[in-house]
Amino acid sequence: MHNRTVIISGASSGIGLATARRFAAAGDTVVNFDLQPPAPEDAVGEWVQVDVTDFAQVAAAVDTVAATHGGIGVAIANAGISLRRTFLEMTEKDIRKLLDINLMGVIALWQAAARHMVEAKEGVLLATASTNGTAGYPYYADYNASKAAVLALSRSLALELSPYVRTACVSPGYVMTPMQRAEYTDEMLAEVNERIPAKRHADPAEIGEAFFFLASPQAKFITGQQLIVDGGELAGGTASAHGVVFAATQDSEGNTSA
Repeated sequence: MHNRTVIISGASSGIGLATARRFAAAGDTVVNFDLQPPAPEDAVGEWVQVDVTDFAQVAAAVDTVAATHGGIGVAIANAGISLRRTFLEMTEKDIRKLLDINLMGVIALWQAAARHMVEAKEGVLLATASTNGTAGYPYYADYNASKAAVLALSRSLALELSPYVRTACVSPGYVMTPMQRAEYTDEMLAEVNERIPAKRHADPAEIGEAFFFLASPQAKFITGQQLIVDGGELAGGTASAHGVVFAATQDSEGNTSA
C-alpha cells in the first residue's frame, strides 16, 4: 500500500480514469484535474475543475493540493486532444488549441508540481505521449508534433531536475476506450487489429499499469525515457503504414486511438 498524493489531468474518463483507479487501488490519494467531472459511477478520488491551458489556474490548484495533502508525489499530465484531418486542412485556431492542451498543459502541470518536488527533493513527473511522437503518421501532424515535443521535454527535464525529480512518458499505441469503440465500425476495428502484431487494442488499464510502474520504486533508475505500450506496433516501423480511415474528433487522451 502506498500513501502518495497523485495529480492526474484528464482523469474523468479513458486512460486517465484507468490510471486513477490503479493508483487509488494501491492506497494513493488521487486528485483529478479535468474540466468535466467524471460520471458518478466513475468517481475516483477528488475532482478539481481545472483548465490545463491556464498556467495561473493550474499553479493555484497544485499549490492547494500540496498544502492540503502535505506535498505531491506524482504528477501525470494526461489531458489532450486530437483531430483527424490533412495538414492542408488544419487551421491556425485548431492547431493552437491542440498545442495549448497537449504541450502547454503538460508544461503547466509539470512546472507547478516540480516547484514542490524540488523543494521536497523527491517526486515523479509523468505524461501521456504516443507512438505518434516516435514515427510519422498521416492526418495527425500537429498531434504528432505535440507528442514529440512532450518526449523532448521529458528528456530535458530529466537532466535539469535530477537527482531528485524523475520524468518519464507512457507512449500508448491503439487503446480501446468506450468512445473509441463507438467510433469504429466492426470492419474498421477488425482492420486496425489486423495491423497490430498483438492483434488487438490495449485496455486502458494496461496503460494505467505502465504509469503505476514508472512511478514505483522499481523504476527509480528510469528517467527521461518513454515506455512504449503498443502491442508491437512500432517494432517494424508499422505506425506509418496504417491506411485505415479513422473516425473524427476525439476529446481526450483517454479517447484517442494512438
